[in-house]
Amino acid sequence: MTVQPILLVIGALLGVLALIGAATRLFQFSLWRSQPRPGRLLVLRESIALDPRRRIHLVQCGQRQVVLLTGGGQDVVIGWMQDP
Repeated sequence: MTVQPILLVIGALLGVLALIGAATRLFQFSLWRSQPRPGRLLVLRESIALDPRRRIHLVQCGQRQVVLLTGGGQDVVIGWMQDP
């Protein structure tokens, strides 16, 4: 094997690693920006997958919390949580 193909492979590998690093930084920055800010009225507290289509969400709206079932035929409000 000559030196030229080896350098090409090493260059391609470094390029892919650089792209992965840039994507990681962009993802971390976007997560940082999506954190709940003080004063927000609507915040997703928890989300659990029941199956590939349906999910249960715990959403805080102001000082109250509501449980939602999404996916399937239609979305349903299961109910509001009682104040502790």
